Amino acid sequence: MYQITDYSFKQASKLGVHIKPSKNKNKKIDVFRDTKKIASIGATGYGDYPTYTKTKGKEYAEERRKLYKIRHEKDRQVKGSAGYFADKILW
Repeated sequence: MYQITDYSFKQASKLGVHIKPSKNKNKKIDVFRDTKKIASIGATGYGDYPTYTKTKGKEYAEERRKLYKIRHEKDRQVKGSAGYFADKILW
């Protein structure tokens, strides 16, 4: 099971949402506004910025962040989408 980091909790707070471990076995986090689930984000088989920072260091994490943002340019710009929340909370 994915351990949600303080980084992700802080990022979610900035967006006015709260997060919990996902009930979907293929996702890391469920995103909620009030009591309504609005997205499941982060595929379990992949890394994210806080995980890379812990395991491989900040420099490596920054490079992975840059590549993620390039790769997901279209979906991360759609406000309120799962891609948007993944970008803002995990990256």
